[in-house]
Amino acid sequence: MGLQDHDILLLDGATGTELDRRGVDVGMPLWSARAMIEAPEILESVHRAYLEAGAGAIITNTFRTHERSLAKAGLGDRAEELTNSAVQIARTARDSIAPQALVLGSVAPLEDCYTPDLAPEPEECRRAHGQLIRRLVEAGADLVLVETMCSAHESLAAVEAAVSEAADRWGICFCLKSDGPPGVLLDGTELADIVSALQGARFIGINCVAAPVLADQVRHLRCLVPEGLPIAAYGNVGHADEEGGWVCTDAIEPARYADHAMAWVEAGASIVGGCCGTTPATIEAIRSRINCQAE
Repeated sequence: MGLQDHDILLLDGATGTELDRRGVDVGMPLWSARAMIEAPEILESVHRAYLEAGAGAIITNTFRTHERSLAKAGLGDRAEELTNSAVQIARTARDSIAPQALVLGSVAPLEDCYTPDLAPEPEECRRAHGQLIRRLVEAGADLVLVETMCSAHESLAAVEAAVSEAADRWGICFCLKSDGPPGVLLDGTELADIVSALQGARFIGINCVAAPVLADQVRHLRCLVPEGLPIAAYGNVGHADEEGGWVCTDAIEPARYADHAMAWVEAGASIVGGCCGTTPATIEAIRSRINCQAE
């Protein structure tokens, strides 16, 4: 399975919210990382379900396995162990269901995904991301996925770490503002101002944005990156409100989410999947639409 622009690579859907749906404790600060300790068999079943639904790539459950994140729960000394465990669980599921599928190693922001002001200084970002990326590569991830990046300086530090530790085996996805013009990170930086620093990426994309507004973001990004470079898009079924609650959109319905995903493809994406709130049924609906389009 490759990343050519004439193919559509289908990613999996959400891991954390799917673990929660299946009864796993995803309370902070561990979030989904608790599954490697208390429910590895359920985590593997989530990966298997997405592969059975038609995903051509699954993302490791390493969103919170930086030492910095685990230290908040007194588990910083288990970062390497839990990162390796997450990759091996994903690889086991992949090898048993769809050996040709890719395993993407997730690298998330060091602090809250929606609070760019909390991002550490660049040197700490380079160190922490470099350590995780090195562990992902050593554990056997096929590609490194730097995702949900919301601040420019952390994004660029993570890119430096990826180039150093993963060579050309990495891609990056950003979390952008949903209001106002497209292409603006949550810290106010325009993608146009940093895209030139992303040379070497296997793909560039957008994630953790409400599915209905993602097509315009993809269309804007397509104008910024070289022709032929794959664009990734995987959105949420809803969005946070001003009180910190969650408001679902029509994308909660798998068929409607698939409609949105095909709009992303029309806008220029060739890698699509699901972020917060999506399920194996969501991915199955997208796979059905992709298969129909190919006929």
